[in-house]
Amino acid sequence: MSQEKDVESRRRFLKVAAGTAAAAAVVGGLPRLARAADLPHVSESDPTAKALDYVEDASKSKNPKHTPGAVCANCQFFTDPTAKGYGPCQLFPGKAVNAKGWCVSHTARKA
Repeated sequence: MSQEKDVESRRRFLKVAAGTAAAAAVVGGLPRLARAADLPHVSESDPTAKALDYVEDASKSKNPKHTPGAVCANCQFFTDPTAKGYGPCQLFPGKAVNAKGWCVSHTARKA
């Protein structure tokens, strides 16, 4: 009988642990999503933006490396490809770039 109690106790523990882990994963993801919309926008005068030749509107880029259709929204560094306005970029930590923008580090997202 003692063995049955041990098995039941382990099962209960595993259920609670799995539920806690799942809840932590869901709750841990929420602040990240909420913060993305609150990030300050990168300014073209930002030192990193200048170094990467970032422009808010890709169609106005004068950089010879810019190709038509290349915008932040289709770059692998843009971490929210569904964003229509501004979204987070790995190259500008803590800031959001315009989905229609472009910089010299643009790397097309793999399908």
